[in-house]
Amino acid sequence: MKEINFSGKKVLVCGASQGIGRKTAEIFAELGATVILMARNIELLKEVKAELPNGDLHKLYAIDFLNLSSLETTIDQILQETNGIDVLVCNSGGPAAGPLVKADQENFLNGFTQHVLANQLLVKKLSPHMIENKFGRVINIISTSVKVPIPNLGVSNTIRGAVASWSKSLANELGKHNITFNNVLPGYTKTGRLEKLIKASSERQEKTPSQVIQDWKAKVPMARFAEPEEVAQSIVFLASPWASYINGINLPVDGGRTGTL
Repeated sequence: MKEINFSGKKVLVCGASQGIGRKTAEIFAELGATVILMARNIELLKEVKAELPNGDLHKLYAIDFLNLSSLETTIDQILQETNGIDVLVCNSGGPAAGPLVKADQENFLNGFTQHVLANQLLVKKLSPHMIENKFGRVINIISTSVKVPIPNLGVSNTIRGAVASWSKSLANELGKHNITFNNVLPGYTKTGRLEKLIKASSERQEKTPSQVIQDWKAKVPMARFAEPEEVAQSIVFLASPWASYINGINLPVDGGRTGTL
């Protein structure tokens, strides 16, 4: 049986400063990968890098995905310094909650830029190395909303669905080069974003946060929220030799909450 070991692999983790992205970076580093950390907050990135094993091997870059020009410059720098990326984890904070009918053009444009266009730029720049090496793994952290839209997250539902279709299209195009594209769909996970959503739902429904938490846990067959590392482990699995023939899928990591097969 093949051992999961990423020694010699270079892994770019977006949104690596906290939550699922941070745990993903930690696990890859523990398994021997050289990790390139990317997020907006440079101080948080420094904290993450300092805690990774073999800290001097890893690199960090502070970048806002809404600034595509700066992102392109940063990717070019990464390519010069690493000579190519083997695994890409696309992860960025979701669009704000709110009724879809009240969303304006800027909400959609920002969401599309931050997720679809930024992801596309990353893949366009990084895929030539993957094609040349006949190996690449791209994992997108999106949402269970690509299977069942989530109330009061209309813009996010729309953008996440676009990312899922984008990813499936690339899975079809680049699979022949041994490059796989897969999506991880986290359910309720203990992150800062979940805290914000709980607070917003609490205010909207005039319930206490504890009541909202109780209501949401009741929707999950496992009756609890996920730990960030539980989602991160599924991401690392999809990048591993054990998932070598898995391509173009949406994998819910939600304790069974999503009401589809």
